[in-house]
Order: sequence, then C-alpha cells, then structure tokens
Amino acid sequence: MTSFAPAVRNHRRTALALVLCGGLAVALTACGTDEDPDKGTNGIAKLTASEIDTKARAAADAATSVRLSGTLVSKGGTYRLDMKLSAKGGMGSVSSKKQSFALLRIEDELFLKAPAAFWTHEDGKGESGAADAAAADKLGGKYVKVPEGDPSYGQLRGFTDKKVLLDGLLALHGELNKGGRDTVAGHRTVQILGGKGEGGAFDVSLEDKPYPVRVARGGGGGTVSLADWGRSFPLEAPDEDDTVDYGGQLPKSSG
Repeated sequence: MTSFAPAVRNHRRTALALVLCGGLAVALTACGTDEDPDKGTNGIAKLTASEIDTKARAAADAATSVRLSGTLVSKGGTYRLDMKLSAKGGMGSVSSKKQSFALLRIEDELFLKAPAAFWTHEDGKGESGAADAAAADKLGGKYVKVPEGDPSYGQLRGFTDKKVLLDGLLALHGELNKGGRDTVAGHRTVQILGGKGEGGAFDVSLEDKPYPVRVARGGGGGTVSLADWGRSFPLEAPDEDDTVDYGGQLPKSSG
C-alpha cells in the first residue's frame, strides 16, 4: 500500500512557510511606514519653501544672539568674518587680503582695534610720512573709538549689526524653491533656494527651532555658518588704558 503521509506533511510545511513569509512581509512593510524622514524633527520640511523661509527669518529675528563665521565677497573685496552679534552690539574679527582688525560695538559706541600697519598710509611711492608713522604708533594695538561722523562708521558698524547682516545674508533672489536635505554641523537641515540656487541658498535646521545654520550667497558671494543662536556673551567696554578716543575723523588707513 502506498502511503501519502509525506506528501501531506510537505503541504503542511509549505503552508506554514507561506504564512511565516507573509507575516514577515507584513511586518517589514509596517516597519517601512514608520521610517518617516520627518520623525523627530520640527516638521518644517513638510511646509512650502515660502513658509519655511518665513519661519526661519522669524526665528532668526527673535533670537537674542548669533555667531557668524565665514566669507563675504563684495565689490569692495573678500572679507573673512567671525562675529558674535546681539541686539545691543557685537564683537569679533574681520580680515581681508590686505588687513585684519577687531571690532567691538556696545549700543552706538564702536571701537576698532588693529595693528600699527593698518594705520600706516602709504603714498604713491610706497612710503609713509612721519605723521602717519606717529599715528600708527599711537593707534596700533589699541581700541580706537570710531566717531559717528567718520565716513567709515556706517560700514564698520554694519559688520556688528545683527539685523543688517542677517537681512543681507538671508536675502534670496528669484522664486523660492525647496532643495534637498543635509546635515550641517550636526543638525539635520532642509535647504531653501533662490531660483535653482543662483539666487542664493540657506539651510534651515530641522531640530528644535528652525534657525538658518548655513548660507551660500548667490553669484559666488561667499558662504557663512550661523551658530550659537540665543547663546549670551559679554559685551564690555575696553579699559581706558587700552582705548584711544581720536576725537574727529580717523586718519587714513592702509586697509
């Protein structure tokens, strides 16, 4: 007599395998639906480019302070910035191909600190006069108070003004578009573009508040990182012994 028991057992094993495989497939599918790219974020990546732009600017405006570091390129040259800014003023350094100097502003009082070479103005023959040398010796390495009436006051103050710098950096040109996601300084980000990027771009944090954390200016205008949002820092006037109040208009400088 022929036994069909093995065939029955094979069918049972096959049926069990199908059930297990089906269950595994369902489980994997369920797990896949949980892999939401916005899980654990502030959710702004789901918004339109215009809405993200508005929220990022609002967060930047409301922040009490920020640190900017990077490069700005303008008609006047290329500047390397490392500035801490708040509503009351700012402090940090600015350097160019020719010179570097430190800036400190407390409310409307603005101080410039630079080496003696900064204050040495050369004539067309590459020589500096005795008066320039004397001024350089007096001003070099000191915090020089910049008179509000000096032509350079407005330009130098702009480097220490949180609103002025952020308004300029975050200005995108062209239709706003949403770019890809990235990780910048440990922050998951989504990018906002001006046009396809030719009008500038900035990365917005997807963690906590939607602060801008990196800006690429259009037309090769430089790249700047933004960090330490809301982190306070001391703004103190320099010691009198380390300060020079030049009084009137500042002398010409090599920078």
